[in-house]
Amino acid sequence: MSSQQPLPHLPHLPHLPHLPHLPHLPHLPPSQRPTRLAEMTTVEAADAVTSSPVVILPAGAFEQHGPGMPMATDTLRAEAVSDLVAAELGGRAVIGPSLPVGVSPHHLAFAGTVTLTTTTFAAVVREYVDSLYRHGWRKILVVTGHGGNNATLGTVAQDLLVTRPDLQFAWTPLTTLAPDAVADMRVGEVHGHSGEAETAQMLHLAPHLVHTDLLTPGPTATADLDPLSRLSRRGHPALTVGYDRLSPNGVLGDPRRATAAAGQAIVDTAVSRIAAFVKEWLDA
Repeated sequence: MSSQQPLPHLPHLPHLPHLPHLPHLPHLPPSQRPTRLAEMTTVEAADAVTSSPVVILPAGAFEQHGPGMPMATDTLRAEAVSDLVAAELGGRAVIGPSLPVGVSPHHLAFAGTVTLTTTTFAAVVREYVDSLYRHGWRKILVVTGHGGNNATLGTVAQDLLVTRPDLQFAWTPLTTLAPDAVADMRVGEVHGHSGEAETAQMLHLAPHLVHTDLLTPGPTATADLDPLSRLSRRGHPALTVGYDRLSPNGVLGDPRRATAAAGQAIVDTAVSRIAAFVKEWLDA
């Protein structure tokens, strides 16, 4: 007879809700499926240094996107575009780890926003780059869905010219690569964060995460802005203000006008232009 005592019954865990699905990508044949470094073994990663000489790093933010869209909007768009670019490149690029939190102090007045300082974000990018460089990669492309990361990425690029002179470091935004597609939407005089273009991209890439019934406009004309906010929207000289000053609900433009078709046009244009750059880069 066994001397072991029966184990006590564990309590039943409550039913947990399903996590949201990641953006759906078009069906791709095996030869065109993205290659993610996270899914490789160390042996496969060593081989990829030669077979896939470009590493794409998706960068985003963890910040408010108005009443109708999720905190991860910028990261989800960057990851989806990176997948599509890698597919266009037919195995010549590896998708590295994402940078899911970016430089977002201008959104901290809105609940849920998490930010890194510019110093910390720059340090994280450099340390990603240093790790990849150690393994042999010499071409790294950051695809950022968040405009607040741009200035820091430019600074990192300058520093790397000195610290890693044999490394080629590139970065790109998303929406600003497709001004023609955005113009076709007939956006308002004031548009941008969580407005027509970003909402359209999310309706195309992750419609299940867009609360269409909660989409509400923010300022759509310069007359809707206070004098300091109007100055900040002129371009240069540059003036930075918090988004709670620009918009009571964190939105610039009218997201209700967004359509999935317009979002696909923006995404397709950005993917095509990024992929064309990388193809030329590989041949340079």
